[in-house]
Amino acid sequence: MHLFAKSGLMLKCSFPADRCSVPCQRVKGHSTWSNHSRNHLILTGTTLQPGHGKTPKDAASVRATHPIPAACGVYYFEVKIISKGRDGYMGIGLSAQGVNMNRLPGWDKHSYGYHGDDGHSFCSSGTGQPYGPTFTTGDVIGCCVNLINNTCFYTKNGHSLGIAFTDLPPNLYPTVGLQTPGEVVDANFGQHPFVFDIEDYMSEWRTKIQAQIDHFPVGEREGEWQAMLQKMVASYLVHHSYCATAEAFAKSTDQAVQEELASIKNRQNIQKLVLSGRMGEAIETTQQLYPSLLESNPDLLFMLKVRQFIEMVNGTDSEVRCLGGRSPKSQDSYPDSPCPFSSPTHKSSCTQVSLTGFESNCCNGVSSSKAPASAHSGKTCPSSLAGGDLGSMNGTHSQQQPSTSSEVDMEVDHFTNGTTESSSNGFLNGSSTHGVEPEDCDTDMEVEPAQFKRQLCGGSQVAIEKMIHFGRELQSLSEHLRRERGKNATNRKMLRDAFSLLAYSDPWSSPVGYQLDSIQREPVCSTLNSAILETYNLPKQPPLAQAVGQAAQCLSLMARTGIGSCAFASVDDYLH
Repeated sequence: MHLFAKSGLMLKCSFPADRCSVPCQRVKGHSTWSNHSRNHLILTGTTLQPGHGKTPKDAASVRATHPIPAACGVYYFEVKIISKGRDGYMGIGLSAQGVNMNRLPGWDKHSYGYHGDDGHSFCSSGTGQPYGPTFTTGDVIGCCVNLINNTCFYTKNGHSLGIAFTDLPPNLYPTVGLQTPGEVVDANFGQHPFVFDIEDYMSEWRTKIQAQIDHFPVGEREGEWQAMLQKMVASYLVHHSYCATAEAFAKSTDQAVQEELASIKNRQNIQKLVLSGRMGEAIETTQQLYPSLLESNPDLLFMLKVRQFIEMVNGTDSEVRCLGGRSPKSQDSYPDSPCPFSSPTHKSSCTQVSLTGFESNCCNGVSSSKAPASAHSGKTCPSSLAGGDLGSMNGTHSQQQPSTSSEVDMEVDHFTNGTTESSSNGFLNGSSTHGVEPEDCDTDMEVEPAQFKRQLCGGSQVAIEKMIHFGRELQSLSEHLRRERGKNATNRKMLRDAFSLLAYSDPWSSPVGYQLDSIQREPVCSTLNSAILETYNLPKQPPLAQAVGQAAQCLSLMARTGIGSCAFASVDDYLH
Protein backbone atom coordinates (compact mmCIF):
# COMPACT_ATOMS: atom_id res chain seq x y z
CA MET A 1 0.00 0.00 0.00
CA HIS A 2 1.05 3.57 -0.30
CA LEU A 3 2.65 5.51 2.51
CA PHE A 4 2.33 9.23 1.86
CA ALA A 5 4.89 11.65 3.22
CA LYS A 6 4.55 15.33 3.95
CA SER A 7 6.33 16.04 0.67
CA GLY A 8 3.95 13.76 -1.21
CA LEU A 9 6.38 10.85 -1.60
CA MET A 10 5.11 7.32 -1.12
CA LEU A 11 6.48 3.94 -0.09
CA LYS A 12 4.88 0.80 -1.37
CA CYS A 13 3.90 -1.89 1.13
CA SER A 14 0.90 -3.75 2.48
CA PHE A 15 -0.43 -3.38 5.98
CA PRO A 16 -2.51 -5.91 7.91
CA ALA A 17 -6.26 -5.53 7.97
CA ASP A 18 -7.70 -3.43 10.78
CA ARG A 19 -11.28 -4.30 11.97
CA CYS A 20 -13.29 -4.62 8.76
CA SER A 21 -10.80 -3.28 6.21
CA VAL A 22 -9.52 -5.34 3.29
CA PRO A 23 -5.92 -6.57 3.78
CA CYS A 24 -3.13 -5.18 1.63
CA GLN A 25 -5.16 -2.24 0.44
CA ARG A 26 -3.48 1.14 0.10
CA VAL A 27 -3.48 3.42 3.10
CA LYS A 28 -1.82 6.70 3.94
CA GLY A 29 1.23 7.02 6.15
CA HIS A 30 4.51 8.91 6.28
CA SER A 31 7.84 8.23 4.56
CA THR A 32 10.33 10.21 2.52
CA TRP A 33 14.08 10.76 2.48
CA SER A 34 15.39 11.95 5.82
CA ASN A 35 17.00 15.40 5.92
CA HIS A 36 19.19 14.19 8.79
CA SER A 37 20.98 11.54 6.74
CA ARG A 38 21.75 13.22 3.40
CA ASN A 39 25.34 14.18 4.18
CA HIS A 40 27.00 15.17 0.85
CA LEU A 41 23.93 14.27 -1.21
CA ILE A 42 21.75 16.82 -2.97
CA LEU A 43 18.01 16.09 -2.78
CA THR A 44 15.59 17.75 -5.19
CA GLY A 45 12.07 16.36 -4.80
CA THR A 46 12.53 12.63 -5.37
CA THR A 47 15.81 13.11 -7.26
CA LEU A 48 19.10 12.37 -5.50
CA GLN A 49 22.65 13.22 -6.60
CA PRO A 50 26.04 13.33 -4.87
CA GLY A 51 28.43 16.20 -4.33
CA HIS A 52 31.99 15.95 -5.61
CA GLY A 53 33.14 12.68 -3.98
CA LYS A 54 36.06 10.90 -5.61
CA THR A 55 36.91 8.11 -3.11
CA PRO A 56 34.96 5.67 -0.88
CA LYS A 57 35.39 8.21 1.90
CA ASP A 58 33.21 10.57 -0.11
CA ALA A 59 30.31 8.12 -0.37
CA ALA A 60 27.06 9.09 1.31
CA SER A 61 23.66 7.51 1.80
CA VAL A 62 20.16 8.69 2.55
CA ARG A 63 17.42 6.71 4.23
CA ALA A 64 13.69 7.13 4.62
CA THR A 65 12.19 9.02 7.53
CA HIS A 66 10.37 5.94 8.82
CA PRO A 67 11.30 2.27 9.03
CA ILE A 68 9.37 -0.43 7.20
CA PRO A 69 6.37 -1.32 9.39
CA ALA A 70 7.01 -4.63 11.11
CA ALA A 71 3.78 -6.23 9.89
CA CYS A 72 3.26 -4.61 6.51
CA GLY A 73 3.59 -8.01 4.83
CA VAL A 74 5.32 -6.93 1.61
CA TYR A 75 7.20 -3.66 1.11
CA TYR A 76 8.45 -2.37 -2.23
CA PHE A 77 10.03 0.70 -3.79
CA GLU A 78 11.88 1.44 -7.03
CA VAL A 79 14.80 3.67 -8.01
CA LYS A 80 15.36 4.87 -11.59
CA ILE A 81 18.93 5.58 -12.63
CA ILE A 82 18.77 8.99 -14.32
CA SER A 83 22.53 9.03 -14.80
CA LYS A 84 25.24 6.62 -13.68
CA GLY A 85 27.68 9.49 -13.47
CA ARG A 86 31.40 8.98 -13.72
CA ASP A 87 31.73 5.48 -12.25
CA GLY A 88 28.23 4.30 -11.30
CA TYR A 89 29.14 3.61 -7.69
CA MET A 90 25.53 3.40 -6.53
CA GLY A 91 23.97 1.23 -3.86
CA ILE A 92 20.27 0.52 -3.26
CA GLY A 93 19.07 -1.31 -0.19
CA LEU A 94 18.23 -1.18 3.50
CA SER A 95 19.80 -0.10 6.75
CA ALA A 96 18.99 -0.01 10.44
CA GLN A 97 18.84 3.13 12.49
CA GLY A 98 22.29 4.18 13.68
CA VAL A 99 24.15 2.82 10.64
CA ASN A 100 26.87 5.15 9.30
CA MET A 101 25.36 7.19 6.46
CA ASN A 102 28.79 8.15 5.12
CA ARG A 103 29.07 4.75 3.47
CA LEU A 104 27.19 2.92 0.72
CA PRO A 105 24.44 0.57 1.94
CA GLY A 106 25.68 -2.93 2.69
CA TRP A 107 29.16 -2.07 3.88
CA ASP A 108 28.35 -1.90 7.60
CA LYS A 109 26.57 -4.11 10.12
CA HIS A 110 22.77 -4.14 9.75
CA SER A 111 23.13 -2.63 6.29
CA TYR A 112 22.19 -4.33 3.01
CA GLY A 113 22.77 -3.18 -0.55
CA TYR A 114 22.86 -4.07 -4.24
CA HIS A 115 25.57 -2.09 -6.07
CA GLY A 116 25.47 -0.97 -9.67
CA ASP A 117 29.13 -0.93 -10.58
CA ASP A 118 29.73 -4.67 -10.08
CA GLY A 119 26.25 -6.18 -9.54
CA HIS A 120 27.27 -7.58 -6.16
CA SER A 121 25.11 -7.78 -3.04
CA PHE A 122 26.60 -6.58 0.22
CA CYS A 123 25.29 -7.99 3.50
CA SER A 124 26.79 -6.12 6.48
CA SER A 125 30.24 -6.49 4.92
CA GLY A 126 32.66 -4.64 2.69
CA THR A 127 33.05 -7.82 0.66
CA GLY A 128 30.27 -8.39 -1.81
CA GLN A 129 28.83 -11.57 -3.29
CA PRO A 130 27.94 -12.02 -6.98
CA TYR A 131 24.20 -11.44 -7.27
CA GLY A 132 22.90 -9.80 -10.42
CA PRO A 133 23.78 -7.70 -13.44
CA THR A 134 25.25 -4.25 -13.21
CA PHE A 135 22.85 -1.35 -13.69
CA THR A 136 23.35 1.93 -15.44
CA THR A 137 21.56 4.94 -16.90
CA GLY A 138 17.89 4.21 -17.72
CA ASP A 139 17.58 1.10 -15.58
CA VAL A 140 14.90 0.78 -12.89
CA ILE A 141 15.97 -1.15 -9.81
CA GLY A 142 13.33 -2.33 -7.32
CA CYS A 143 13.82 -3.50 -3.76
CA CYS A 144 11.20 -5.78 -2.19
CA VAL A 145 11.18 -6.80 1.46
CA ASN A 146 9.07 -9.81 2.37
CA LEU A 147 8.32 -9.54 6.08
CA ILE A 148 6.58 -12.91 6.14
CA ASN A 149 9.80 -14.87 5.57
CA ASN A 150 12.19 -11.95 6.27
CA THR A 151 13.83 -11.99 2.86
CA CYS A 152 14.71 -9.34 0.30
CA PHE A 153 14.93 -9.54 -3.46
CA TYR A 154 15.67 -6.98 -6.16
CA THR A 155 14.17 -6.37 -9.56
CA LYS A 156 15.69 -4.87 -12.71
CA ASN A 157 13.40 -3.31 -15.27
CA GLY A 158 10.44 -5.30 -13.94
CA HIS A 159 12.14 -8.69 -13.64
CA SER A 160 12.96 -10.39 -10.36
CA LEU A 161 16.63 -11.15 -9.72
CA GLY A 162 15.96 -13.67 -6.95
CA ILE A 163 16.55 -13.64 -3.21
CA ALA A 164 19.45 -11.43 -2.16
CA PHE A 165 19.20 -11.47 1.65
CA THR A 166 17.58 -13.73 4.25
CA ASP A 167 16.96 -13.52 8.00
CA LEU A 168 16.54 -9.76 7.89
CA PRO A 169 16.10 -7.95 11.21
CA PRO A 170 13.04 -5.75 11.81
CA ASN A 171 12.81 -1.96 11.56
CA LEU A 172 14.96 -1.44 8.47
CA TYR A 173 14.87 1.79 6.46
CA PRO A 174 14.88 2.06 2.64
CA THR A 175 18.33 3.41 1.76
CA VAL A 176 20.13 4.71 -1.33
CA GLY A 177 23.84 5.62 -1.52
CA LEU A 178 25.90 7.46 -4.16
CA GLN A 179 29.60 8.26 -4.45
CA THR A 180 30.96 9.82 -7.66
CA PRO A 181 29.97 13.02 -9.50
CA GLY A 182 27.16 12.91 -12.03
CA GLU A 183 25.23 10.07 -10.39
CA VAL A 184 21.52 10.94 -10.33
CA VAL A 185 18.66 8.69 -9.23
CA ASP A 186 14.93 9.22 -8.87
CA ALA A 187 12.97 7.26 -6.27
CA ASN A 188 9.47 5.96 -6.86
CA PHE A 189 7.76 5.27 -3.55
CA GLY A 190 4.43 4.67 -5.23
CA GLN A 191 3.66 8.09 -6.66
CA HIS A 192 3.96 6.48 -10.11
CA PRO A 193 3.07 2.96 -11.31
CA PHE A 194 5.80 0.44 -10.61
CA VAL A 195 7.62 -1.33 -13.42
CA PHE A 196 7.52 -4.61 -11.49
CA ASP A 197 4.11 -6.25 -10.95
CA ILE A 198 4.14 -6.14 -7.16
CA GLU A 199 0.39 -6.72 -6.99
CA ASP A 200 0.79 -10.13 -8.57
CA TYR A 201 3.52 -10.99 -6.07
CA MET A 202 1.32 -9.97 -3.15
CA SER A 203 -1.59 -11.95 -4.57
CA GLU A 204 0.64 -15.02 -4.65
CA TRP A 205 1.50 -14.64 -0.99
CA ARG A 206 -2.07 -13.91 -0.04
CA THR A 207 -3.05 -17.23 -1.59
CA LYS A 208 -0.28 -19.02 0.32
CA ILE A 209 -1.33 -17.59 3.68
CA GLN A 210 -5.00 -18.36 3.11
CA ALA A 211 -4.08 -21.93 2.14
CA GLN A 212 -2.18 -22.30 5.42
CA ILE A 213 -5.24 -21.14 7.32
CA ASP A 214 -7.56 -23.41 5.36
CA HIS A 215 -5.36 -26.46 5.97
CA PHE A 216 -4.78 -25.82 9.65
CA PRO A 217 -4.92 -29.28 11.28
CA VAL A 218 -7.94 -29.88 13.49
CA GLY A 219 -7.23 -33.51 14.32
CA GLU A 220 -9.31 -35.37 16.89
CA ARG A 221 -11.01 -32.19 18.13
CA GLU A 222 -13.07 -31.73 14.97
CA GLY A 223 -16.23 -33.12 16.58
CA GLU A 224 -15.78 -30.92 19.65
CA TRP A 225 -15.26 -27.84 17.49
CA GLN A 226 -18.27 -28.67 15.34
CA ALA A 227 -20.54 -28.93 18.38
CA MET A 228 -19.27 -25.62 19.70
CA LEU A 229 -19.82 -23.89 16.36
CA GLN A 230 -23.37 -25.22 16.18
CA LYS A 231 -24.10 -23.78 19.62
CA MET A 232 -22.66 -20.44 18.58
CA VAL A 233 -24.75 -20.35 15.41
CA ALA A 234 -27.88 -21.28 17.35
CA SER A 235 -27.30 -18.54 19.93
CA TYR A 236 -26.68 -16.03 17.13
CA LEU A 237 -30.03 -16.84 15.52
CA VAL A 238 -31.81 -16.55 18.86
CA HIS A 239 -30.07 -13.26 19.67
CA HIS A 240 -31.24 -11.65 16.44
CA SER A 241 -34.75 -13.12 16.81
CA TYR A 242 -34.65 -15.30 13.69
CA CYS A 243 -37.33 -17.39 15.32
CA ALA A 244 -38.24 -19.90 12.62
CA THR A 245 -34.63 -20.34 11.50
CA ALA A 246 -33.43 -20.80 15.08
CA GLU A 247 -36.10 -23.43 15.72
CA ALA A 248 -35.30 -25.30 12.50
CA PHE A 249 -31.55 -25.16 13.12
CA ALA A 250 -31.94 -26.37 16.70
CA LYS A 251 -34.06 -29.27 15.48
CA SER A 252 -31.60 -30.25 12.75
CA THR A 253 -28.63 -30.17 15.15
CA ASP A 254 -30.49 -31.77 18.05
CA GLN A 255 -30.20 -28.73 20.32
CA ALA A 256 -32.57 -26.95 22.66
CA VAL A 257 -33.45 -23.32 21.95
CA GLN A 258 -32.03 -21.24 24.80
CA GLU A 259 -34.99 -18.85 24.98
CA GLU A 260 -38.73 -19.44 24.91
CA LEU A 261 -40.18 -19.01 21.43
CA ALA A 262 -42.79 -16.54 22.71
CA SER A 263 -40.01 -14.36 24.10
CA ILE A 264 -38.09 -14.52 20.82
CA LYS A 265 -41.21 -13.50 18.93
CA ASN A 266 -41.79 -10.57 21.25
CA ARG A 267 -38.25 -9.32 20.65
CA GLN A 268 -38.66 -9.92 16.94
CA ASN A 269 -41.70 -7.71 16.75
CA ILE A 270 -40.16 -4.97 18.86
CA GLN A 271 -37.19 -4.95 16.51
CA LYS A 272 -39.49 -4.72 13.50
CA LEU A 273 -41.21 -1.71 15.02
CA VAL A 274 -37.88 0.02 15.63
CA LEU A 275 -36.54 -0.79 12.17
CA SER A 276 -39.70 0.56 10.55
CA GLY A 277 -39.36 3.84 12.47
CA ARG A 278 -42.40 3.30 14.68
CA MET A 279 -40.62 4.19 17.90
CA GLY A 280 -43.72 5.17 19.85
CA GLU A 281 -45.17 1.69 19.42
CA ALA A 282 -41.79 0.10 20.15
CA ILE A 283 -41.42 1.99 23.43
CA GLU A 284 -45.00 1.28 24.49
CA THR A 285 -44.68 -2.41 23.64
CA THR A 286 -41.40 -2.68 25.53
CA GLN A 287 -42.92 -1.03 28.59
CA GLN A 288 -45.85 -3.42 28.45
CA LEU A 289 -43.89 -6.64 27.96
CA TYR A 290 -40.88 -5.70 30.10
CA PRO A 291 -42.27 -3.17 32.61
CA SER A 292 -39.11 -2.75 34.67
CA LEU A 293 -36.63 -2.57 31.80
CA LEU A 294 -36.90 1.09 30.83
CA GLU A 295 -37.60 2.20 34.41
CA SER A 296 -34.26 0.79 35.49
CA ASN A 297 -32.47 2.08 32.37
CA PRO A 298 -33.34 5.79 32.07
CA ASP A 299 -30.51 6.44 29.62
CA LEU A 300 -31.89 3.71 27.35
CA LEU A 301 -35.35 5.25 27.55
CA PHE A 302 -33.86 8.65 26.72
CA MET A 303 -32.09 7.22 23.66
CA LEU A 304 -35.34 5.65 22.46
CA LYS A 305 -37.24 8.90 22.99
CA VAL A 306 -34.62 10.86 21.04
CA ARG A 307 -34.95 8.37 18.21
CA GLN A 308 -38.72 8.79 18.41
CA PHE A 309 -38.30 12.56 17.98
CA ILE A 310 -36.15 11.94 14.89
CA GLU A 311 -38.78 9.61 13.45
CA MET A 312 -41.40 12.30 14.10
CA VAL A 313 -39.37 14.67 11.96
CA ASN A 314 -39.13 11.90 9.40
CA GLY A 315 -42.89 11.40 9.46
CA THR A 316 -42.67 7.70 10.30
CA ASP A 317 -43.42 7.56 14.03
CA SER A 318 -46.82 6.41 15.25
CA GLU A 319 -47.42 9.79 16.87
CA VAL A 320 -47.50 11.65 13.57
CA ARG A 321 -47.84 9.16 10.72
CA CYS A 322 -51.64 9.20 10.81
CA LEU A 323 -52.01 12.95 11.32
CA GLY A 324 -51.02 13.74 7.75
CA GLY A 325 -49.34 12.34 4.65
CA ARG A 326 -46.14 10.40 5.19
CA SER A 327 -42.91 12.03 4.22
CA PRO A 328 -41.80 10.41 0.97
CA LYS A 329 -38.26 10.48 2.33
CA SER A 330 -39.38 8.83 5.55
CA GLN A 331 -36.89 5.99 5.11
CA ASP A 332 -39.72 3.56 5.97
CA SER A 333 -37.92 0.81 4.12
CA TYR A 334 -38.94 -1.96 6.48
CA PRO A 335 -42.36 -3.57 6.11
CA ASP A 336 -45.09 -3.10 8.68
CA SER A 337 -45.44 -5.82 11.26
CA PRO A 338 -48.23 -7.06 13.50
CA CYS A 339 -48.26 -6.03 17.14
CA PRO A 340 -46.18 -8.27 19.43
CA PHE A 341 -47.41 -11.39 21.05
CA SER A 342 -48.10 -11.33 24.72
CA SER A 343 -45.32 -12.40 27.04
CA PRO A 344 -45.77 -15.67 28.93
CA THR A 345 -45.71 -13.60 32.10
CA HIS A 346 -48.31 -11.15 30.81
CA LYS A 347 -51.03 -13.39 29.41
CA SER A 348 -54.47 -11.95 28.92
CA SER A 349 -57.45 -12.64 26.72
CA CYS A 350 -56.99 -9.32 24.95
CA THR A 351 -53.73 -7.47 25.47
CA GLN A 352 -53.97 -3.87 24.33
CA VAL A 353 -50.89 -2.10 22.99
CA SER A 354 -51.25 1.58 23.84
CA LEU A 355 -49.58 4.29 21.79
CA THR A 356 -48.42 7.30 23.74
CA GLY A 357 -50.17 10.44 22.54
CA PHE A 358 -51.71 8.64 19.57
CA GLU A 359 -54.97 10.45 18.87
CA SER A 360 -56.36 8.79 15.80
CA ASN A 361 -58.13 5.57 14.96
CA CYS A 362 -55.03 4.20 13.30
CA CYS A 363 -52.82 1.50 14.81
CA ASN A 364 -49.90 -0.26 13.12
CA GLY A 365 -50.95 1.29 9.83
CA VAL A 366 -54.49 -0.16 9.98
CA SER A 367 -57.50 2.10 10.51
CA SER A 368 -60.37 1.04 12.75
CA SER A 369 -63.97 2.01 12.15
CA LYS A 370 -64.60 2.04 15.89
CA ALA A 371 -64.07 4.90 18.25
CA PRO A 372 -60.67 4.98 19.96
CA ALA A 373 -60.34 3.39 23.37
CA SER A 374 -60.03 5.55 26.45
CA ALA A 375 -56.60 7.03 26.99
CA HIS A 376 -54.27 6.73 29.94
CA SER A 377 -51.02 8.10 28.55
CA GLY A 378 -52.47 8.12 25.06
CA LYS A 379 -54.81 6.14 22.83
CA THR A 380 -54.85 2.35 22.61
CA CYS A 381 -55.13 0.15 19.59
CA PRO A 382 -58.70 -0.92 18.77
CA SER A 383 -59.52 -4.43 19.91
CA SER A 384 -61.38 -5.33 16.73
CA LEU A 385 -61.85 -4.30 13.13
CA ALA A 386 -65.32 -3.81 11.65
CA GLY A 387 -66.05 -6.56 9.20
CA GLY A 388 -62.77 -8.32 9.94
CA ASP A 389 -61.73 -11.18 12.19
CA LEU A 390 -58.79 -9.52 13.96
CA GLY A 391 -59.62 -10.12 17.62
CA SER A 392 -56.77 -8.40 19.39
CA MET A 393 -53.42 -6.82 18.65
CA ASN A 394 -51.42 -9.53 20.43
CA GLY A 395 -51.96 -11.91 17.54
CA THR A 396 -55.02 -13.81 18.91
CA HIS A 397 -58.49 -13.88 17.40
CA SER A 398 -61.69 -12.91 19.15
CA GLN A 399 -63.63 -15.35 21.28
CA GLN A 400 -65.87 -16.17 18.35
CA GLN A 401 -62.81 -17.41 16.47
CA PRO A 402 -60.34 -18.73 19.00
CA SER A 403 -56.82 -19.08 17.67
CA THR A 404 -54.63 -22.10 18.01
CA SER A 405 -50.99 -22.18 18.91
CA SER A 406 -50.12 -23.19 15.37
CA GLU A 407 -51.74 -20.02 14.06
CA VAL A 408 -49.77 -17.92 16.49
CA ASP A 409 -46.53 -19.60 15.49
CA MET A 410 -47.32 -19.17 11.83
CA GLU A 411 -47.78 -15.44 12.24
CA VAL A 412 -44.20 -14.77 13.25
CA ASP A 413 -42.52 -17.75 11.68
CA HIS A 414 -43.42 -16.35 8.27
CA PHE A 415 -41.11 -13.42 8.84
CA THR A 416 -37.97 -13.94 6.81
CA ASN A 417 -35.21 -11.75 8.17
CA GLY A 418 -37.60 -8.91 8.82
CA THR A 419 -39.86 -9.32 5.78
CA THR A 420 -43.42 -10.47 6.30
CA GLU A 421 -44.54 -13.20 3.94
CA SER A 422 -47.97 -13.85 5.42
CA SER A 423 -49.99 -13.08 8.50
CA SER A 424 -52.63 -15.14 10.24
CA ASN A 425 -54.53 -12.05 11.38
CA GLY A 426 -55.58 -11.30 7.83
CA PHE A 427 -53.23 -8.44 7.10
CA LEU A 428 -50.18 -8.50 4.87
CA ASN A 429 -47.89 -5.48 5.19
CA GLY A 430 -50.81 -3.33 6.26
CA SER A 431 -53.32 -4.44 3.60
CA SER A 432 -56.26 -6.69 4.37
CA THR A 433 -56.68 -10.14 2.90
CA HIS A 434 -60.23 -10.38 4.23
CA GLY A 435 -61.77 -7.54 2.27
CA VAL A 436 -61.43 -4.91 5.00
CA GLU A 437 -60.35 -1.61 3.49
CA PRO A 438 -58.20 0.63 5.73
CA GLU A 439 -59.99 3.88 6.35
CA ASP A 440 -59.06 7.57 6.61
CA CYS A 441 -55.51 7.28 7.91
CA ASP A 442 -53.82 4.97 5.43
CA THR A 443 -56.03 6.03 2.55
CA ASP A 444 -54.85 9.61 2.90
CA MET A 445 -51.24 8.52 2.95
CA GLU A 446 -51.39 6.77 -0.41
CA VAL A 447 -49.86 9.44 -2.65
CA GLU A 448 -48.65 8.99 -6.17
CA PRO A 449 -44.83 8.91 -6.40
CA ALA A 450 -44.89 11.91 -8.73
CA GLN A 451 -46.42 14.02 -5.95
CA PHE A 452 -43.81 13.07 -3.35
CA LYS A 453 -42.13 16.00 -1.67
CA ARG A 454 -40.08 15.86 1.49
CA GLN A 455 -41.94 17.62 4.25
CA LEU A 456 -41.41 17.94 7.99
CA CYS A 457 -43.54 15.44 9.92
CA GLY A 458 -45.14 14.34 6.67
CA GLY A 459 -46.49 17.81 5.95
CA SER A 460 -49.12 17.93 8.72
CA GLN A 461 -49.33 21.11 10.82
CA VAL A 462 -50.95 19.13 13.65
CA ALA A 463 -48.10 16.63 13.50
CA ILE A 464 -45.53 19.44 13.62
CA GLU A 465 -47.18 20.88 16.72
CA LYS A 466 -47.21 17.43 18.32
CA MET A 467 -43.54 17.01 17.44
CA ILE A 468 -42.66 20.38 19.03
CA HIS A 469 -44.60 19.48 22.17
CA PHE A 470 -42.81 16.14 22.30
CA GLY A 471 -39.48 17.95 21.93
CA ARG A 472 -40.25 20.11 24.96
CA GLU A 473 -41.03 17.00 26.99
CA LEU A 474 -37.76 15.49 25.78
CA GLN A 475 -35.87 18.57 26.90
CA SER A 476 -37.53 18.32 30.33
CA LEU A 477 -36.56 14.64 30.53
CA SER A 478 -32.97 15.58 29.70
CA GLU A 479 -32.86 18.17 32.47
CA HIS A 480 -34.38 15.70 34.93
CA LEU A 481 -31.76 13.08 34.08
CA ARG A 482 -29.02 15.64 34.49
CA ARG A 483 -30.27 16.59 37.94
CA GLU A 484 -30.75 12.99 39.03
CA ARG A 485 -27.73 11.31 37.41
CA GLY A 486 -25.30 14.11 36.61
CA LYS A 487 -24.05 15.37 33.27
CA ASN A 488 -23.99 12.93 30.38
CA ALA A 489 -22.07 14.13 27.32
CA THR A 490 -23.50 11.36 25.13
CA ASN A 491 -27.11 12.24 25.95
CA ARG A 492 -26.41 15.93 25.51
CA LYS A 493 -24.90 15.47 22.05
CA MET A 494 -27.66 13.05 21.05
CA LEU A 495 -30.35 15.60 21.93
CA ARG A 496 -28.49 18.52 20.36
CA ASP A 497 -28.04 16.65 17.08
CA ALA A 498 -31.70 15.64 17.00
CA PHE A 499 -32.92 19.19 17.68
CA SER A 500 -30.51 20.49 15.02
CA LEU A 501 -32.73 18.89 12.37
CA LEU A 502 -35.25 21.70 12.93
CA ALA A 503 -32.70 24.34 11.98
CA TYR A 504 -32.95 23.41 8.29
CA SER A 505 -35.77 23.83 5.83
CA ASP A 506 -34.78 20.48 4.32
CA PRO A 507 -33.44 18.33 7.19
CA TRP A 508 -32.76 15.39 4.85
CA SER A 509 -30.14 17.37 2.92
CA SER A 510 -28.62 19.04 5.99
CA PRO A 511 -25.27 18.20 7.64
CA VAL A 512 -27.21 16.35 10.35
CA GLY A 513 -29.57 14.67 7.91
CA TYR A 514 -27.77 11.34 8.30
CA GLN A 515 -29.89 10.82 11.43
CA LEU A 516 -32.96 10.40 9.24
CA ASP A 517 -31.43 7.50 7.34
CA SER A 518 -33.04 4.16 8.17
CA ILE A 519 -29.62 2.63 8.86
CA GLN A 520 -29.42 4.79 12.00
CA ARG A 521 -32.23 2.71 13.47
CA GLU A 522 -30.05 -0.38 13.58
CA PRO A 523 -27.78 0.57 16.52
CA VAL A 524 -30.87 1.65 18.48
CA CYS A 525 -32.50 -1.68 17.70
CA SER A 526 -29.37 -3.57 18.73
CA THR A 527 -29.04 -1.70 22.02
CA LEU A 528 -32.66 -2.28 22.96
CA ASN A 529 -32.46 -5.95 21.99
CA SER A 530 -29.33 -6.45 24.12
CA ALA A 531 -31.00 -4.78 27.10
CA ILE A 532 -33.99 -7.11 26.80
CA LEU A 533 -31.72 -10.14 26.62
CA GLU A 534 -29.98 -9.07 29.80
CA THR A 535 -33.28 -9.33 31.64
CA TYR A 536 -33.19 -13.06 30.81
CA ASN A 537 -29.54 -13.34 31.88
CA LEU A 538 -28.58 -13.95 28.26
CA PRO A 539 -25.41 -12.39 26.76
CA LYS A 540 -25.70 -8.87 25.35
CA GLN A 541 -23.62 -9.98 22.39
CA PRO A 542 -23.88 -13.42 20.77
CA PRO A 543 -20.79 -15.64 21.24
CA LEU A 544 -20.37 -15.86 17.47
CA ALA A 545 -20.00 -12.08 17.20
CA GLN A 546 -17.60 -12.11 20.14
CA ALA A 547 -15.49 -14.79 18.45
CA VAL A 548 -15.32 -12.76 15.24
CA GLY A 549 -14.33 -9.64 17.17
CA GLN A 550 -11.73 -11.56 19.13
CA ALA A 551 -10.22 -12.98 15.93
CA ALA A 552 -9.94 -9.47 14.46
CA GLN A 553 -8.29 -8.19 17.63
CA CYS A 554 -5.88 -11.12 17.66
CA LEU A 555 -4.85 -10.29 14.10
CA SER A 556 -4.28 -6.67 15.11
CA LEU A 557 -2.19 -7.71 18.11
CA MET A 558 -0.17 -10.18 16.05
CA ALA A 559 0.49 -7.46 13.48
CA ARG A 560 1.80 -5.10 16.16
CA THR A 561 4.21 -7.80 17.33
CA GLY A 562 5.67 -8.04 13.82
CA ILE A 563 4.03 -11.11 12.30
CA GLY A 564 4.03 -10.19 8.62
CA SER A 565 1.57 -12.86 7.48
CA CYS A 566 -1.21 -10.93 9.26
CA ALA A 567 -1.19 -8.58 6.28
CA PHE A 568 -2.78 -11.33 4.19
CA ALA A 569 -5.30 -12.65 6.71
CA SER A 570 -8.69 -11.04 7.15
CA VAL A 571 -11.67 -12.26 9.12
CA ASP A 572 -13.98 -10.69 6.56
CA ASP A 573 -12.57 -12.91 3.82
CA TYR A 574 -14.01 -15.92 5.64
CA LEU A 575 -17.32 -14.30 6.57
CA HIS A 576 -18.18 -13.51 2.96
